[in-house]
Amino acid sequence: QVRLVESGGGLVQPGGSLNLSCAASGRIVSVQTMGWYRQAPGKQRTRVATINRGGGTNYADSVLGRFTISRDNAKNTVDLQMNDLKPDDTASYYCNAGIWENLDDVNQRYDTHWGQGTLVTVSS
Repeated sequence: QVRLVESGGGLVQPGGSLNLSCAASGRIVSVQTMGWYRQAPGKQRTRVATINRGGGTNYADSVLGRFTISRDNAKNTVDLQMNDLKPDDTASYYCNAGIWENLDDVNQRYDTHWGQGTLVTVSS
């Protein structure tokens, strides 16, 4: 069973920084694109940033220049460094990853997985 576990959320003042981390575990063959999404109360979940296996990145316009996504392919982890945080960044942040996993000694399956979410609150 593949799992994504996030950590690093919390309360921070405007202008502050936080680093979110996500680790994938289970019978993993390879992890493809990884990303971070967020969902504010009463709003839809939206993409924050993604990174492919080769290190290519994509950011939402609202976080460009403030957030940096990175990954460690050997450890199956993805981080999101968030700087100059604003109250509008307040949301639950979710890790996402496309993962090839071993079903048994012969069969593999590709599926998209989500973490349980970590809350980021930006407030003075």
